Amino acid sequence: MKNVYFFSGLGADERVFRYLDLSFCNPVFINWNLPQNNESIENFALRLSEQINEKNPILIGVSFGGMIAVEVAKIIQTEKVILISSAKTKFEIPLYYRFAGKINAHKIMPVVFLQKIKSINNFLFGVSSNEEKELLNKIITETNPYFLKWAMGKIVHWENEFIPDNLIHIHGTKDKILPCRFVKPDYSIGGAGHFMVVQQARQMSIIISNNL
Repeated sequence: MKNVYFFSGLGADERVFRYLDLSFCNPVFINWNLPQNNESIENFALRLSEQINEKNPILIGVSFGGMIAVEVAKIIQTEKVILISSAKTKFEIPLYYRFAGKINAHKIMPVVFLQKIKSINNFLFGVSSNEEKELLNKIITETNPYFLKWAMGKIVHWENEFIPDNLIHIHGTKDKILPCRFVKPDYSIGGAGHFMVVQQARQMSIIISNNL
């Protein structure tokens, strides 16, 4: 059974993958390290890649974790990279995010406030059930504020133009955080939002297993 390395979303952990059927692989969940002072996304990815102990690994990343998976794929040769609700290059980051980066809006935005506005987070992630809301709230409130602000800065300033040859991109058509109109996915999931790794877990599991 193959090892498959999973990168969760912005500061989240393996809980975002709890609803996937991973019986087709041996899942290895990459642990987020806290970024060093003024650390580049490239160096951060290099440090995370030290958790991968085999040649030509399979990487799966959700949201910001997908961007990190792409950065890791620039460092080591991979068998396959699968992105879920993510972006492949800077061209798939919405222009309004990039504009926010130019005026450094992410630096003055109070992170604690972002972690507490549950109704807005529920709307942006497209969650509706109490179980989904509870999981999302726990993930967001437990994310280290320093890591969250650092990652927001890396997203709005991401300059990557490299796309791994072996990449598969899965995206929801109703994603409000990274709208589908800005990306070119291999699989578009109708009606799915940014939290589809949880909400459409069965469909995600089938697509992933069929592409390994």
